[in-house]
This record gives sequence, structure tokens and C-alpha cells, in this order.
Amino acid sequence: MFAETRAEAVEAMRVAADELRAELAGETVTFVVNRNVNVSNVCVVGCAFCGFGQGRRSPDAYQHDEQELRARVRDAVAYGASEICMQSGIHPDWRLEEYLRWLEIVKDEAPEIHLHAYSPMEIAHMQDVSGLSLAEVFARLREAGLGSTPGTAAEVLHDGVRERISPNKLPVARWVEVIEASHAAGLRSTSTVMYGHVEEPWELAEHIRVIRELQERTGGITEFVPLSFIPFMTLLGRTHGVEEISRDEMLKHTAVFRLALGRSIRNVQASWVKMGLETATESLRWGVNDLGGTLMEESISRLAGSYHGVKLDPPELIAAAHAAGRPAAERTTLYDLRRDHPPAASTAAA
Repeated sequence: MFAETRAEAVEAMRVAADELRAELAGETVTFVVNRNVNVSNVCVVGCAFCGFGQGRRSPDAYQHDEQELRARVRDAVAYGASEICMQSGIHPDWRLEEYLRWLEIVKDEAPEIHLHAYSPMEIAHMQDVSGLSLAEVFARLREAGLGSTPGTAAEVLHDGVRERISPNKLPVARWVEVIEASHAAGLRSTSTVMYGHVEEPWELAEHIRVIRELQERTGGITEFVPLSFIPFMTLLGRTHGVEEISRDEMLKHTAVFRLALGRSIRNVQASWVKMGLETATESLRWGVNDLGGTLMEESISRLAGSYHGVKLDPPELIAAAHAAGRPAAERTTLYDLRRDHPPAASTAAA
């Protein structure tokens, strides 16, 4: 009897999340053709949940030179990408000029590409080393070609959780300050959460409260991206015995996030890198309307032990939407539609 009641409650939650998705975002499943570029993995922060960052003297440390960066941008353009997503570790030698230079190189190589770049942690580092205000930092970045800001480095926006998993990372108030400054500069941002590790449900609720209130103040957030923790090759996974969260829990968390956000953020994205394309496809019934990007390369989840690949071609994302009985559309970073992909007549009839 209890199991049946619980199953009914979960199904009611799924239906409610799906109905809210339909109300806010409609039936179309969107995706963006993009390329991730991690210019360097050198990082001084030392987050326990990360398998990507390396010390400067590590044999696995790298930094792309201009020629390599240009080659990756050319590959992205040839592939049909409309976005370059560029983030790195917190490199101890980089000043604001380095960050500006990477943007300028990309825009010189591909003037029409949208640059979605630099986490709030990177922006805070730029402010620290330059001595400029956040408004001045964003003005310089925008002039160099920045188009929008990734709302990453969020993890869980509760300082108690952050002290347990990333004590050297920027506190909640600074993360919020950076994203607000981005919006004030006319640069929209995404938002994220990393769940499935040591956090408590009430701490996730606090995260959503922070995100909602931020969105109510600025209206600058384009999407919310739940990211399940990948434990396999991380210090946090080893020291806390954290196991990968189950498929069912991923789906339930996704529905809860959609419902908890209410009408504040229109788009909820599934991370196929974290959950796999099959679960991401199923999540389209649990409040999701966006399947993210093609990526082309992906280092952060892969080096934490993700086994779902680093690239999906547009036909695969389109097929996932159609498998869920929904039309697909390629979008821009800011959710303008570029190309519709309705289901084939036979698929629609089925």
C-alpha cells in the first residue's frame, strides 16, 4: 500500500513538472550546436569534487596556445556551431589581459560566433588580479567579445556545503554578485546546481531560493541546468564513499527542480553528459525542454569518470526529441530558434 502511494506521488510530481514545462516552454525540445573549449586545466582551487584541475607542475597540466585555440574554433565553425563555450581552471599566472586575449582570438577567427565564457570563479579571479570593479571587468570582457556568462561554479549555493566540498571557492554572496554584475552589463547567464553528493534536501531548497530571488531581481537567467555528481575519479567520491546517483533519482530531482523554480526560469536543461542520452530523453517527460549542446569535447565530466561520451551530433539530439514524441529545434545560446526539426510524418503518426 505504501509503495503504491509513493509511486502515485512520484507520478503526480512528474505530471505536474511536465505540465509546467508545457505551459512555460511549449512542446519543442531545443538544443544548441556548440563546442566546449577548456583553454587550460591548471587550477589552484583544489575542489574535492573535481577531476579536471591540475597543479602547474603536474605532468597532466596543459595550456593551449593561440594556434591550437584557432584550430578548435575553425573546427567548430566547420561543424556548424553557433557557440563556443570557454572555461578553464583558475590559472595562477593569468591576468585580465590573458582572458581578454582568448576572447579576441576566438572573435578574430570567427566574428559571428557567440562566446559563452568564463565562470563566476574566473570572473572573480579577474577582478582580484586587476583591481577593477566587476562592472569594469564585464565592460572589458564585453568589448573583447563576450556574449554571455555560464552560471557554473555554483555547485550548491549554501556556504555550509561549499565549505565541505570546495572551501577555496567563492562564497555564495560573491557568486550572486558576479552573476548580477553580468546581468547589469547586459550579459545574460545560465544557472546550474550540482546534486547527489553530500548535500541535504534543505540545502538544495536554499539553492533554489537563491536562484529564484536572483532571477526575480534581474530576469537575466536563460536556463537552469541540474548536474548530477560524477564520483568515480574525484577526492570527494573516494573520501565520502559517494556512489553515482540512480536514474530514478536523477529524474525525480529534475522534476522537483522544475516545480521548485516555478515560473521564474522558462528553460530546464538535461545534461546528457551526466545522465546519458537515454535518461536525458526520458527526462523530457519530467519537466525538461532542452537537451543542451553538442559539446564536441568535454573534459570536466569525463575526467571525473563520466562514461556517456563527449560529443553528440545534431541528428542524435533530434532523434531523442522525436523519440519522446516532441518536435526539435536548434537554438542559439540565448534561445532564439535557428532551425526547426519536426518529427517525420511516420513518427508523428505513431
